[in-house]
Amino acid sequence: MAVAALQALDEREPVYEIIGGRKVLMLAAQPATRHIIIVDNIHSIFRAYLRGKRCRSFPDGIEVHLSDDFILRPDVSIVCDRSKIRPNGIFGAPDLVVEVLSISTEKRDRGIKKDAYEKAGVREYWIVRPADRAVEVYVLKDGRYILSGVYAVAPEDAIDDDKAAAVLTLKVSLYDDLVVDVREIFEDID
Repeated sequence: MAVAALQALDEREPVYEIIGGRKVLMLAAQPATRHIIIVDNIHSIFRAYLRGKRCRSFPDGIEVHLSDDFILRPDVSIVCDRSKIRPNGIFGAPDLVVEVLSISTEKRDRGIKKDAYEKAGVREYWIVRPADRAVEVYVLKDGRYILSGVYAVAPEDAIDDDKAAAVLTLKVSLYDDLVVDVREIFEDID
């Protein structure tokens, strides 16, 4: 990489979230390649499905203003109430949020951010686990997240019983006809 390109990377603005009223530097300002591929795959699935519909899918980077104390940047989100979409971010709870885990974000994604999404009323929350090619889907019921299911691609070396038990399709709770093949989420990653 050229010296000028490396200097440009060093001069990037730091990316922050507001978590519990505190400004938190996002450690993965340049996420791993497989993280980017997974986010792109999910966003592409949602975008294709939502074409011509009221709801809109947003990839990583957009600020989601849940409250003054929680301004987050989910990896993917779907917003159906277009009045929440403003030039400088989303103001209010998205209908669906996806977080792709990394070592540096897992504790927050499973803890304080999950709690914030639940409290704000995000109707469906996905935690994507790249290491084992799995997706945990939580659905909001009576103000609390309930684990709806875990969907995973069985490794090539898995025993036949594990491969047979793997649930490869998940139905997005927001729609009657959106079923996602988990293999598409993890397509093109090593």
